[in-house]
Amino acid sequence: MKKLFVETYGCQMNVRDAEEVTGLLLKQGYVRTEVDQDADVILYNTCSVREHAEDRVWSNVGKLRLMKAARPNLIIGVMGCMAKAQKGKIFKRMPHVDFISGPAQLYEVPGIVENIQRSRDGKQAAEAGGGCEAVGTIEKPAAIEEKRRSEFKTVDYHTSSIQAFITIMEGCDKVCSYCIIPYTRGPEVSRPPEQIVEEAKRLAQAGYKEVMLLGQNVNSYGKRMNGGGTGVTFSKLLEQVNEIDGIERIRFITSHPWDAVEDLFEAMRTLPKVCEHLHLPVQSGSDAVLSRMRRNYTAKDYLGKLALLRSKVPHAVVTTDIIVGFPGETDADFEATLDLVRAARFDGAYMFKYSPRPYAAASRWEDDVPEKVKDQRLQTLLSLQDRITKEESQKYLFMEVEAMAEEDGMGRARTNRKVYFDGESEPGQLVRVRVEAIRGNSLIGSRI
Repeated sequence: MKKLFVETYGCQMNVRDAEEVTGLLLKQGYVRTEVDQDADVILYNTCSVREHAEDRVWSNVGKLRLMKAARPNLIIGVMGCMAKAQKGKIFKRMPHVDFISGPAQLYEVPGIVENIQRSRDGKQAAEAGGGCEAVGTIEKPAAIEEKRRSEFKTVDYHTSSIQAFITIMEGCDKVCSYCIIPYTRGPEVSRPPEQIVEEAKRLAQAGYKEVMLLGQNVNSYGKRMNGGGTGVTFSKLLEQVNEIDGIERIRFITSHPWDAVEDLFEAMRTLPKVCEHLHLPVQSGSDAVLSRMRRNYTAKDYLGKLALLRSKVPHAVVTTDIIVGFPGETDADFEATLDLVRAARFDGAYMFKYSPRPYAAASRWEDDVPEKVKDQRLQTLLSLQDRITKEESQKYLFMEVEAMAEEDGMGRARTNRKVYFDGESEPGQLVRVRVEAIRGNSLIGSRI
């Protein structure tokens, strides 16, 4: 029986892409393995948003060279954003890789794998036959040309038994100056709402309790509807999914501040299944930096959005992304970011040092903030956010929260905090918990 090993880096979109490719290969007779040395096919689903993610792929896939030398029939593929961004460099630096495939071509991967296997079988048969015509060298497949996904399929494979990711759109039109996503995933294209709702219904029938709707910018859902169709906004889509029996919770990611408008906040207020958690990347608190980033909002605009959300959904929590050391960032710019973080009171944040990304406009600018300064700013920001997160955690003390069990004695609150509680529980079960202690970012309590 053929075995498949898949390693994924990056965002939830990448996780879902990997699930879809895995599901399609399982239909072809493969079984999953968690050990790459046991696999007949090894796939690395990659991320290019930050240099560090690419460095890990160069290192880990590079280490497969010896394995490939010992097992020539092993098939190694590199998928995802890095495959699109680095293109031929992958074959030059890692000649043991058999194929690359961009995000828009994920449905082609099973066919590519099958064709490679057939070509090898044919070559081996020709060589064994002696008098048969030899099979020539076949150029390595590089499925990276399409700029956006041509279709969306429903693939019934998910790694979790209670939460399922549903892709609702692909690509981004914003073209922020630091970001590679518009070049690797292309412009926005939306999946037809009836297809999304039908997939959510099937998941509910299969016992899934929570769905997470995925897109690079879910708030702009409805643009360039794949297969035609108009008139359904993201808030309207939330209404349709909210009506599905069996689905208990709805989450979504990611949102752009420009498109996070009042009707989204109203949906979060009125739709009982939509969780009170918004991930809203701010990236910087400096208007000058935000302008160079091409974010199309100011710090005041952003804080105004948070104020509107919290006026409608008082218990909503917000998480964010922040980049430090963007080209031209001064001490005053960084102080403005610290001021915004103090004002915003994020529940949590993903914070990174700036690294130039291929094709992005900022990659052509001088990366003029010294690495030591980037490190210092990042540590200062992390320390501030850690303090705020701890302070925000105290608000949960003696509060009653609803946890969806993921395993016995552990689940997640609607705000996405981990919750630990006493007693037995089944995955997907909703449990009321009285919070009695805080441990790190987790809530500890007793069942009610």
